Amino acid sequence: MKPPPRSRSIYLLPNLFTTAGLFAGFYAIIAAANGDFVNAAIAVFVAAVMDGLDGRVARLTGTSSEFGVQYDSLADLVSFGMAPALVMYHWSLSWLKFDDPVLGRVGWAVAFLYAACAALRLARFNTQVTVVDKRWFIGLASPAAAGLMMSFVWAFADGNLGSDGNQLRYVALGVTLVSALLMVSRIRFWSFKGSGERGPRADRVPFLALALVPIAIAIMVIDLPRVLFAVGVVYALSGPCYWVWQRTRKTVEPNA
Repeated sequence: MKPPPRSRSIYLLPNLFTTAGLFAGFYAIIAAANGDFVNAAIAVFVAAVMDGLDGRVARLTGTSSEFGVQYDSLADLVSFGMAPALVMYHWSLSWLKFDDPVLGRVGWAVAFLYAACAALRLARFNTQVTVVDKRWFIGLASPAAAGLMMSFVWAFADGNLGSDGNQLRYVALGVTLVSALLMVSRIRFWSFKGSGERGPRADRVPFLALALVPIAIAIMVIDLPRVLFAVGVVYALSGPCYWVWQRTRKTVEPNA
C-alpha cells in the first residue's frame, strides 16, 4: 500500500524561516535609511540565523523542495547582498561625496559591486552545490561576508569605540571591496560542514569544533559586537592565509 500523501501545509515551516530572514534583511534596509545602524546590523545577523535554520528544518521534516532552494537564494540576495551594501553605504560610504563628487560615486559603485558579487556568489553556489567538497566554500560565503560587513558597522556604530562612519569611510570602502572580491574568488574557506566522507558520517564535524562552541559563546557575551568583528576578520583572513600556505608548500616540495 502506498503511504498517504504528505500534507503540503508542512512545506510552510521551512519557508516561514526563509520569510523571517527576508523580513530581517528588509528591516535592515529600512533601519539604515532611518539612521538606526545598530539595529540594522543586528537584523542582518538575525537573517543569518534564519538562513541557517530553514535548510535544517526542511531536512529534518522531509520538506526540502526546489521551490524552497530558489526562494532561499532570493531571500539571501536581499539579506546578505542588498542589505549589507545599503547599510554600509548609509552609515559610511555616503560620506565620501563630501570629500569629492567622484569619490561619492566610487562609494555607491563599491556598494553596488558588493551586491553584484553576492548575487554571483549565490548563483555559483547553486550550480556547484552537488559537485564541490562540502567541507569547503569556494569563495567567501555571502552570509560570512555580510557578517564581516555588519560586525564592522555594529562594532563602531554603537559609539563605544569613539569612531563613526564618517571617520572610517575609507576603511569601510576597503572592507566592502575586500568582502566583495573574496566572495567571487576561488579561495577556499572551511565550511564547518561534515568530514568530507560519504554515507552516515558525511555530516559529522570534529569533536574539537563542538567543544569550542561553549567557549566561543562565553567570549561573545563579554563584548558581542567587537568579538563578532574579530571572528569575521579572522575567518575572512583564514582563506587567503590557507591559500598562501598551500602555494608555499607546493613551491618548497619540488625544490626539496
